Amino acid sequence: MLHKSLTGFRWRSMLAPWQEVDWLLLFLTVGLTILGGVMIRSAELHLGLTDWWWHWLMGAIGLVVAMFIARSRYENLLQWHWVIYAITNLSLIAVMIIGTSAKGAQRWITVGSFNIQPSEFAKLGVIITLAALLHARPANTIPAVLRALAITGVPWALVFLQPDLGTSLVFGAIVLGMLYWGNANPGWLVLLASPVMSAILFNVFMPGWFVWTALMGIIAWRTLPWPMSGAIGAIAVNLIGGELGKIFWGLLKDYQKDRLILFLDPDKDPLGGGYHLIQSRIAIGAGEFWGRGLHKGTQTQLNFIPEQHTDFIFSAIGEELGLVGGFCLLLVFWLVCLRLVIIAQNAKDNFGSLLAIGVLSMIVFQVVVNLGMTMGLAPVTGIPLPWVSYGRSAMLKNFLAIGIVESVANYRHRLKF
Repeated sequence: MLHKSLTGFRWRSMLAPWQEVDWLLLFLTVGLTILGGVMIRSAELHLGLTDWWWHWLMGAIGLVVAMFIARSRYENLLQWHWVIYAITNLSLIAVMIIGTSAKGAQRWITVGSFNIQPSEFAKLGVIITLAALLHARPANTIPAVLRALAITGVPWALVFLQPDLGTSLVFGAIVLGMLYWGNANPGWLVLLASPVMSAILFNVFMPGWFVWTALMGIIAWRTLPWPMSGAIGAIAVNLIGGELGKIFWGLLKDYQKDRLILFLDPDKDPLGGGYHLIQSRIAIGAGEFWGRGLHKGTQTQLNFIPEQHTDFIFSAIGEELGLVGGFCLLLVFWLVCLRLVIIAQNAKDNFGSLLAIGVLSMIVFQVVVNLGMTMGLAPVTGIPLPWVSYGRSAMLKNFLAIGIVESVANYRHRLKF
């Protein structure tokens, strides 16, 4: 009896630094990592590759780092946020100078036999910096919002120039989500995104463009501190949104233009830019309800889909695990997002709450876009599925993010529900 008591006390002492950690969130991310390794192995079964082993190894390293971060006080990041921001931008500049090019983009820095992708870690750097800024000055004023946008604009521009369209879009999702949680007026956030919608409507549906422009004028009139000038400015920006769209379109690489166009009708180039989408939809549809079974998917095993172990891993899941497997995966991601929201609500300060919401915004956007592009509902943007797609830098970044959120949970004062 005494031995059992001593053993229980010893275990409680060992776990004391993590006594308030959200274990469910941690187990869910580990489960996603395990599933990712299984599906990567299946997708590469006949290629003789061992990416699944690396996937699990990087996941294990990331988990250890996350546990170390979870027992450290996240408040320490407040005094280092400008240093983190500087390192983020310097690493992105270094990519442009000494980076390794592949597939039309220069996104990696080679260290020994490893390729490090700084833009992945830049997402986390932006989250920490914005959380610190919005903690000090909430986004309930126009100057505070503009300050947050200016801070985000520097790394966003550096990533866009690599070019890395997918990651630059993730930055947009992060800043909008954190501004909303930081008390920004929702109407302001709509106005921020309105030029993008105007550029699309101008080239797709002209009557809709006029209606949208008028609506933005009304929103500006109702939400901005200076109704008349704000409404005129919003209308003017949206009126020229079409031309701005053409300018930005000219900055894109040819393969990026193909991705944005062909998702609407991939059959226009079935052997070129539309090939990924067509084969991915075939694979997911072939899985039907229960799936063909692990290692039994014809599209997956015959390698019809390029890069299936990375951006298109969900096509393998859809074919071999079916609708049931896809639904279970969505349920796990929903639980992950739910735990992140609960941690944000119960954080002891705004800084911790904003960190959790920043990670939530990043995860939600990546999941929605990745699943959308594999099913032909969104353009192919090269955004991986968190913890499931193969990617060493992405895996480490995801576990670093979870470690910071777990620190917020571990050092909260209020009880979670």
